Amino acid sequence: MNEAQAREAFAKARVARLATINPDGSPHIVPICFAVDGDVIYSAIDHKPKRSAHPQRIRNINRDGRVTILADRYDDRWENLWWIRADGRARVVSAGEQAVALLARRYEQYRERPPRGEMIVVDVARWSGWGNVPGTP
Repeated sequence: MNEAQAREAFAKARVARLATINPDGSPHIVPICFAVDGDVIYSAIDHKPKRSAHPQRIRNINRDGRVTILADRYDDRWENLWWIRADGRARVVSAGEQAVALLARRYEQYRERPPRGEMIVVDVARWSGWGNVPGTP
């Protein structure tokens, strides 16, 4: 699967996992909702309850912007398995109208209550994947 196919398949996934780097070098992984625009991924820090007003993923990105985001599909029929990975650099910004609109198109919850706070923006440097993603050779 080439990078364009990986990007297209990733963009159709409903949820992914964001991996950031903790201060001790260990991984910190959380599930995220996201939207893709070319080689940029947006994920909001929304109104869902969090343990902290400033989540660990934000603190990690502010210290070290290297991230990986993984979307995948599991099926008991192994010929239907796939995963897509986006490696890149993240930054934390205020929620922008374009990014909120992209997220709202994908998730009804964001149409009802648009995110207003911080947002993670990932500039993807590399798309990779494996498996039987529908529509890819």
